[in-house]
Amino acid sequence: MAVSPSTIVVIAAVFALLYRLSRVGQRPKGYPPGPPTLPLIGNIHLMPKEKGHLQFQKWAEEYGPVYSLMLGTQVMIVLSSDKAIKDLLDKRSGIYSSRPDNYLANVVSGNLRMLLMEYNQTWRMIRGLVHNSLNIKAARTYVPYQDLENKAMLLSFLEDPTHFIEHMRRYTTSLTTQMLFGFRTTRYDDPKLTQLYHGFEKFSTVAGSQSAALLDTFPVLRSLPDFLVPGKRYATELHKKEAPLFVGLYQETKQKLRDGKSKPCFCADLARAQDQAGFTDDLAGYVSGTLLEAGSDTTAATLVGFVQALLIFPEVVKAAQAELDRVCGDRLPDLNDLPELPYIRGCMKESMRWMPTGILGVPHAVTRDDEYMGYKIPKGAAVMWNVWAISNDPKRHPNPRRFDPTRWAHDLQTSLEAATNADASKRDHFLFGAGRRLCQGMHIAERSLFLAMSRLLWAFDFERAIDEKTEKEIVPDMEDLVESGLFVQPNPFKAVITPRSPQRAERVREEWDAVAKLLDGEKQWQDVPEGLIWKDYEPTEAAVKA
Repeated sequence: MAVSPSTIVVIAAVFALLYRLSRVGQRPKGYPPGPPTLPLIGNIHLMPKEKGHLQFQKWAEEYGPVYSLMLGTQVMIVLSSDKAIKDLLDKRSGIYSSRPDNYLANVVSGNLRMLLMEYNQTWRMIRGLVHNSLNIKAARTYVPYQDLENKAMLLSFLEDPTHFIEHMRRYTTSLTTQMLFGFRTTRYDDPKLTQLYHGFEKFSTVAGSQSAALLDTFPVLRSLPDFLVPGKRYATELHKKEAPLFVGLYQETKQKLRDGKSKPCFCADLARAQDQAGFTDDLAGYVSGTLLEAGSDTTAATLVGFVQALLIFPEVVKAAQAELDRVCGDRLPDLNDLPELPYIRGCMKESMRWMPTGILGVPHAVTRDDEYMGYKIPKGAAVMWNVWAISNDPKRHPNPRRFDPTRWAHDLQTSLEAATNADASKRDHFLFGAGRRLCQGMHIAERSLFLAMSRLLWAFDFERAIDEKTEKEIVPDMEDLVESGLFVQPNPFKAVITPRSPQRAERVREEWDAVAKLLDGEKQWQDVPEGLIWKDYEPTEAAVKA
């Protein structure tokens, strides 16, 4: 019996589809090596549900500095050497600066989070705005804010050392709310601060979840009803909570700027740009809101890791305090002391290496086919930079799990200088990203870390808590991490924090009393420090009518 042409076409189409499906999940010839794959799913079954950084490190040891993971229809290239990051993310940043699709994270963000944006005109516009407020020259003008907030934190450690983690979070958040919105965050239990940290943790968890990976791997699943995709429904609910916080903060600040009731701040520049470019309050809210996340969470998490290190390695406390006593004596350290405090500078660098909060980085994406080390890197591939593996490479850092500030005794580079050093082996840490996605607030973060680390060690002793049952010291577990998808930090731990002497406790109070005179009855600045880059906001006539 003759077979009709239409039947032949259908049969051919079926075979073509089956062939294509049979190739899904397989590693094409010429791609970087990686773990064995299974049909359709590739390496999905091997992706760890927890402690992913350890598995990615093992794969780097097995497959080399550049390997690939086949995740269904998606390809992930993993860079596990400083040279590979320099060669691709830095030197070829023109094609390695985009982001892969992260569907659920973008649902949470309303497709407005700068962190996740593709490398496009909107991202470049925002980047330019942020640069104006966070460049090296601008960053110097925020030192009075940092000094005051640091002294407020010292007083909190003195009066309520039990909540030391919350005090460090308030320190970094209040600095950031002043810069962005013109107001101080005066309490560690401020509802907006609490929502900020909880919301960011949930966002990070969603972004790094198995559900997110599945929806990115097989996009067809996104069209299923929400009740069949619970992760999608959860992400939508998170957006409904997150958006009012971010957009609300921006709208409140913009109105206060119009009414002359807000201090000059980043939102003044943002509102002027909005008047000119006509972008929405939603976008403006997410620009300022996600800057608040970035400025608050990462620095605070690094400080938490530092305090943990002080308890695990008590010799660091003694060495740091000896240096501080020799250089500063009975006065509080300040930023002018940095060149004379190499051990404290080493504490900063070692903290960002030893406990990198962006433990696997935020993946980049390549925008066209490329080749490296003889391997093909396909257009659209996610490119992960394996921060943990590089930071804990024993060839790069002998005995890497030891917190040792003396590693950096002769390294005088700032984070920016290290990140842009032509010699990749001279880079100190990878906390602030790479290429055109390099964090613009690193100068501010470094100053905040130096002031916190130097002054806390100058004023206080840090000792291990005692277990009431065993009467033994409690040594924090450096591997016990809060794993919230994209970012990590130590789980809460106990510490005994006491003033080094009555004299230093009194000096902390005196320093706070001196700067507290700059504040009004609501503990807000009476007048902003001189030299701030922002000007008063004067809306255009069109903006007023709108």
